[in-house]
Amino acid sequence: MLKQVYTIGVYGFTPESFFQALRDAGVDTLCDIRLRRGVRGAEYAFANSLRLQDALARRGIRYRHWIELAPALELRKLQYASDRETKTAKRQRQELCPEYIERYSAEYLRSEKFQPLLEALEPEEQVIALFCVETEPAACHRSLVAKRLGACLGLEVQHLMP
Repeated sequence: MLKQVYTIGVYGFTPESFFQALRDAGVDTLCDIRLRRGVRGAEYAFANSLRLQDALARRGIRYRHWIELAPALELRKLQYASDRETKTAKRQRQELCPEYIERYSAEYLRSEKFQPLLEALEPEEQVIALFCVETEPAACHRSLVAKRLGACLGLEVQHLMP
């Protein structure tokens, strides 16, 4: 049974500070909700899937890939268009556009996609971190997943920040 839900991005963290944040929070399972599990830039190579999985395993943290919650390209294009309209660079985005939030919530957080993921968690998986790349939780779909998860389980979600 989940006791705590966190979110974490990669931008702004060093490898050391990223894994320290997880350790300090007592995270036992990292749930990667990215479609493409790579990150551009040498400073974030540690967050590329195979390296990340290896580093987590060495620290005793389980890795789950919840691809079912990764937004498809069509939906991401909605956000990209909004970013272009507002002249906002992806790494400077502070929030998601309303249409993206509405569509993501309707298409990805329905119980038939969401509930099986929760049911697949093992009893020893009690403190999870939802992982994507953006620094600001409100600028990322992980905040939507976290809000839904917190509401379903009656938990207050916390965001791990660099």
